[in-house]
Amino acid sequence: MGSPTFAKRMNRLGTESAFEVLAKAKSLEAQGKDIIHLEIGQPDFSTPMNICGAAFKAMKDGHTGYCPSAGIPEFREVVAKHIGETRNIDIHPDEVTVTPGAKPIIFFTILALVDDEDEVIYPEPGFPVYESVIEFIGGKAIPLPLREEVDFRFRIDDLVEAISDRTKLLILNSPQNPTGGTLTEADLNAIAELAQKHNFYILTDEVYSRLLYEGTHQSIISLPGMKEKTILIDGHSKTYAMTGWRLGYGIAPRHIADKITRLTINSNSCTATFTQYAGIEALTGPQTFVSQMVTEFRQRRDVIVDGLNAIDGISCVKPLGSFYVFPNVTKLPISCEELADYLMDEVGVALLPGTAFGKYGDGYLRLSYANSLENIKDALNRIQTAVSKL
Repeated sequence: MGSPTFAKRMNRLGTESAFEVLAKAKSLEAQGKDIIHLEIGQPDFSTPMNICGAAFKAMKDGHTGYCPSAGIPEFREVVAKHIGETRNIDIHPDEVTVTPGAKPIIFFTILALVDDEDEVIYPEPGFPVYESVIEFIGGKAIPLPLREEVDFRFRIDDLVEAISDRTKLLILNSPQNPTGGTLTEADLNAIAELAQKHNFYILTDEVYSRLLYEGTHQSIISLPGMKEKTILIDGHSKTYAMTGWRLGYGIAPRHIADKITRLTINSNSCTATFTQYAGIEALTGPQTFVSQMVTEFRQRRDVIVDGLNAIDGISCVKPLGSFYVFPNVTKLPISCEELADYLMDEVGVALLPGTAFGKYGDGYLRLSYANSLENIKDALNRIQTAVSKL
């Protein structure tokens, strides 16, 4: 028997480098090397016990079987109320689709809307799954550069230039991974006007909406006429330290939500029932945990930004949201990929090169500050020591 012949589309499917770097870091740890993990986007907090208790109660009460593919009615109602209140719009539970994590909404939305050669504009440097899925299903991925000089937002002029008569979808992510940048109200108004004029949909990824350090979160779905053209992604992984629970959801016009539900039926049947009961408790229970976590992240952000800016050859914009920094390392004598490998091997600091998030990430690193203040300070000292030897 020869080697299997894979479908050609597999050559178009990318990966998420954070998990590859995590695997390498864990391998080095197994060999006895001391590693500080700044590569993975995962809160270092435990899921609050009231949420865990709700899941346990649901399991004891027998909620361990299949449920409707779009989600249990009780959770969809709570999500609709939550999104309605936080985005100041009316949401019907039938417009909510629950999925195991937020990623499936990215996949299912693009599968449902994009035909071969349709164009999808996406932010870059950006979450690598965007480009990967667009290319995988045969769409044409059009990168929209996020620019450091405007705090890692994109210029509206660049968006205008990227739009064509083949544009089917624009992906937004604010607050943003990997840069921590956020779109302004003026940005959103301009984007909405373009979406109406050129008749394309918006997929807005708002999983970091509660991890904001200044101002209040603003969503394009809130603008007049945009609910009908917007698919919103949110979930519990980041806000409630529930990454392993796999609980996310999409908000979409009913005719699109129906297609997302059909894709759910054909892929994973439904999301774990007891997880959704935990999700209800997360949204309706005490929110003190979230505010405390954001306060802690703000302190870490300030320490890591100041520390990076104190290292010769590195400069770092202070992000307004998420838990990532995206420092510029173009003044150092090696590439960002070489630097990331060097820092892992030389001083045991695991982080990602900017190119893990697309070609416009060249010359940068991404560091997650979802780690303790003590470890962050240790990592900064190690990076300073390593960089001084270059």
